[in-house]
Amino acid sequence: MMRKTLQYILWLVLAPLSLLAGYLLAGDRGTAFAVGALVVLSLLPFFLRFEKAKHSAAEITVLAALVAFAAVSRMAFFALPGVKPITAVAVLAGVFFGKEAGFATGSLSALLSGLAFGIGGFTPFQMLSWGFCGLLAGLLAPLLKQLVPLLIYGGASGILFSLVMDLWVVLTAEGGFSISRFAAATATSLPFTLLYALTNILFLALMRKPVTRIFGRLQRKYGIFQASHER
Repeated sequence: MMRKTLQYILWLVLAPLSLLAGYLLAGDRGTAFAVGALVVLSLLPFFLRFEKAKHSAAEITVLAALVAFAAVSRMAFFALPGVKPITAVAVLAGVFFGKEAGFATGSLSALLSGLAFGIGGFTPFQMLSWGFCGLLAGLLAPLLKQLVPLLIYGGASGILFSLVMDLWVVLTAEGGFSISRFAAATATSLPFTLLYALTNILFLALMRKPVTRIFGRLQRKYGIFQASHER
């Protein structure tokens, strides 16, 4: 526990220092690069932790299936930019299989589906935001097993994802960050943000019962990801 606390403190110290160093070295453009680097670096601890953990073949198989399903579900709605079922799948993975599974499902499905839609500077931001939605769902799992809190969280996750991507748009378009540009970006994307939040709620409402039945059976039969809930 103490080691984790020290890691968080170190991150809180290094993050603003990295941003300041980037700005001093290259102005606004340096800030954009520094933010991108922080996003990439923030993904590494979760993947390293998951890699070091002991997972059974059944757990790896289930996780691979979740990532593939989330990625394919995004491809199925490619014609509708504001409709992305990845969030719902990552949230449910986090609720039932723990924060690590939720983060891995969200981040890896963003990377996998990116092979079809294209991979660029936005990809790490997508990986981080979808992964964080799954991770936080795992931390709030006891609460989110109830329908109403789950749906509220689904809507909030859609808003969070859109805000993160608006941040990426501002950084790449202008080379730096300003409140006015960020406000303009969020206002422009508001229809997509609302659509994404509403469709997250819809997907979670439709998927909750069958997923509860299927995931619950997997846990009872194979005991998968039990350790993730105990940590």
